[in-house]
Amino acid sequence: MKTIKKAVQCEINVKKSQFICSLFPTKNKKESKEIIQKLNRQYSDATHNCTAYIVGDGEGFDDDGEPGGTAGKPIINVLRKNELHNITAVVTRYFGGIKLGAGGLVRAYSKSVMEAVGEAEIVEIEEYSVYKLTFEYSDIKMVDSEVRNNHLTTIDKEYCDKVIYEVVSPDMIDIEKIFEKYSGKISVEYKNKQFLEKI
Repeated sequence: MKTIKKAVQCEINVKKSQFICSLFPTKNKKESKEIIQKLNRQYSDATHNCTAYIVGDGEGFDDDGEPGGTAGKPIINVLRKNELHNITAVVTRYFGGIKLGAGGLVRAYSKSVMEAVGEAEIVEIEEYSVYKLTFEYSDIKMVDSEVRNNHLTTIDKEYCDKVIYEVVSPDMIDIEKIFEKYSGKISVEYKNKQFLEKI
């Protein structure tokens, strides 16, 4: 599966109308809706803020007042054609005084998204099971050694009263099994599944 590494923005002008396409990597509908609300506020003076998203828990699109099927659908179609997931697209339009017609709108919204996708850094993503390791500071060396020797990947580290690592196994090795010999010293807890850049 593919997504974009980081947010990107691209601008095109068609017959005096300005189209600004903003793409964001997003995990779920909640994140997508927060981004869409934020851009609606940022571009509250725009004629339209048309949107589309494809995320883990669903997909959707919105014409935001443009004639039905001329904005949201072309946007999501470009995302699908490029096989992009975990992504939200917002195309902001400032009307330039010249009507584009249905075909012109479809072409303009599609082109703005294609330009942005062309500028984005595309990365492969995969779904991984994330585990949380909790242990004492005195055990850091031992845990680091096990992580290295078993080709695990640490995606987050937290240093509080105890040390917390979030780890994934690219080879789907049983992480609980690796650390069962340290029972009592290292707490291993399944956290969730996440789409991460391919390891």
